[in-house]
Amino acid sequence: MASIKAPLIILIILCTCLVAPVMAGTKYFDGSPNLTAYIAGIDQYTAGSDIQIPVVIENTGISTNYEVAPNILNLSDVPTTAKFVSVAMEPGDAPLVIKTDPQMIGDIGSQDQATATFSAKVNADAAGGTYQIPLNISYTQFSHVDQYGLDTLQYYYLPYNITIYVPLTIKSEVIPEVISATSNQLVAGAQGYVNLTIKNVGSLDGSKATVQIIQDNSSPISPVDSSVYVGDFPAGGTVFCQYKVSVADDAINKTYPLDVVVVYQNDEGDFITSQPQTVGLDVGNKVDFAILSPPIQMSPGSRNTIQIEYQNTGDSTIKSAEARISVVDPFTSSSDIAYLGDLAPGQTAVASYQISVASDATIKEYGLDSEIRYNDAIDDTYVSDPMKVTIDVANLTGVNAIVSSPIYISILVAVIIGIIYAGIQMRKKR
Repeated sequence: MASIKAPLIILIILCTCLVAPVMAGTKYFDGSPNLTAYIAGIDQYTAGSDIQIPVVIENTGISTNYEVAPNILNLSDVPTTAKFVSVAMEPGDAPLVIKTDPQMIGDIGSQDQATATFSAKVNADAAGGTYQIPLNISYTQFSHVDQYGLDTLQYYYLPYNITIYVPLTIKSEVIPEVISATSNQLVAGAQGYVNLTIKNVGSLDGSKATVQIIQDNSSPISPVDSSVYVGDFPAGGTVFCQYKVSVADDAINKTYPLDVVVVYQNDEGDFITSQPQTVGLDVGNKVDFAILSPPIQMSPGSRNTIQIEYQNTGDSTIKSAEARISVVDPFTSSSDIAYLGDLAPGQTAVASYQISVASDATIKEYGLDSEIRYNDAIDDTYVSDPMKVTIDVANLTGVNAIVSSPIYISILVAVIIGIIYAGIQMRKKR
């Protein structure tokens, strides 16, 4: 059996060698890359947005004229391959800024593709429409090869630069732009009005539009009235809106942000909220007052008209200010309210009060509360924080003690009358 199997195996091997083809190579006589491009996924973007633009580069080039022969070596490169492809995007006439530098995406063979993604910023006031974005593509193409013998090849290449335009659509929108923003002396701890003039710099005519203000996360300014209905808001149109706002007590003298949006109905009947625009509003320090007068000197049993000087230390003008002093035992008052009028920042006014001190008052320094009631710029009424009026109750000495004591005054009057009477009697005797 072994002697029969050996010749059979040799025969099979010989037949296989006769049937197996000789390895052949391919020589191309034509063909070149054919590059096309498009934006993958969504190609519609909104004004003012930071975007990513994924661009797909396809190579549809084919070669139809070639030769296959056993004496030709297979080539490592073919004429339909785009080698060392570099892609650069430019904005063209589109209202955007391209942030990404040219990108190397390698080789793209026939019927293959590669993707390059570009970062861009759409202008805040970009008009809606479809724009043609230029892609500048550079690559190297195999030209031809020289073959020397059966094992040596010399390749030749040519550089190419082409420009392909891809369509990019920017949505037509209502885009608000605040032309002016004013307020009537916004101060901490109070309310006020904000006046906004807003223009639609977008390319869409909005209908059933409402202009809204929104509190910024870092701002102490919060809306009391947040919406104003303006109806039709055509492209290029301007509207005026007024809002009442409130400022937190802890606000300081600086500029704070306030966000503005427009909610409108587009051509498809959908309600859209515009991109927010931020505007700065000046806020002043909280309305406050100071007492400039030195401590008042009084004695037990006395009654005086005291004068207290107040100063507006805030950043806004107050109106119809009225000062009041709160008396407690051992003090009484027949007049504890005084009108100060309007006070601009830094301005002072003097209030007069009738104050009496009980005769059995303890000799010491007293502090009486005083406050100011006033109207702000929008005629809202406020009451200031309490201030201390210092009254030093002490026994008088010297001439002041004599003048202020009823007993001493009675004796003095009696002495004066006696002197006058004696003088008259002496004149009569003469």
